[in-house]
Amino acid sequence: MHTIDFWFDPVSPYAYLAFEQLPKSLEGLSVEVRYRPVLFAGLLAHWGHKGPAEVEPKRAWTYRHVLWLAHRHGVDLQLPFVHPFNPLPLLRLAWACAPVGFTPSRRVCEQVFHHVWRGGLDAADGERVDELARALAPRRDPIDADVKHMLREATDDAIARGVFGVPTFEAAGRLFWGFDSLDMLAAALRGEPWFDSPAWSDAAARPPGVRRRAG
Repeated sequence: MHTIDFWFDPVSPYAYLAFEQLPKSLEGLSVEVRYRPVLFAGLLAHWGHKGPAEVEPKRAWTYRHVLWLAHRHGVDLQLPFVHPFNPLPLLRLAWACAPVGFTPSRRVCEQVFHHVWRGGLDAADGERVDELARALAPRRDPIDADVKHMLREATDDAIARGVFGVPTFEAAGRLFWGFDSLDMLAAALRGEPWFDSPAWSDAAARPPGVRRRAG
């Protein structure tokens, strides 16, 4: 039995694509997936990155790319009415549904993702979020301090493990970032020897030849 930690923020279309394709990618493997919602903006702030939607040409490319990927893989995806949006209410709602000491279930995460990426609607609309909350019947109030703490703790934990973007998968002490890493993740879990070769370890040992100045 393999355990995978799936770090995601529903604001990310690549996280949604990865969520939908993960079961197919892991066919034939005995796997437990722990779904860990985190605040993508918190990761970006910590590592000093801009999100794809903050660079205008990249924003347009991202939307075209994810629509193509959805078409290519047969995933039902429509862009939300506005994007990016504030995902905090949805992240807190997901954590509010989790039993104490556990992560949100796949069913909860699925409904949160579908709220955002199906129908082309406003994912941040208060009435829609309230409707989703009624359907999910969370164990705690999403605005309670302990729920906010769960989200902060998950985000801090992700940063401490080296997670810099979403989606990220952690398995057997290794991190795999992005929708396009699903095949790589599955190969590692199947025990392909490449992952124990110098190719994996030496890649991170290369010294940088130049560093960009801050500001």
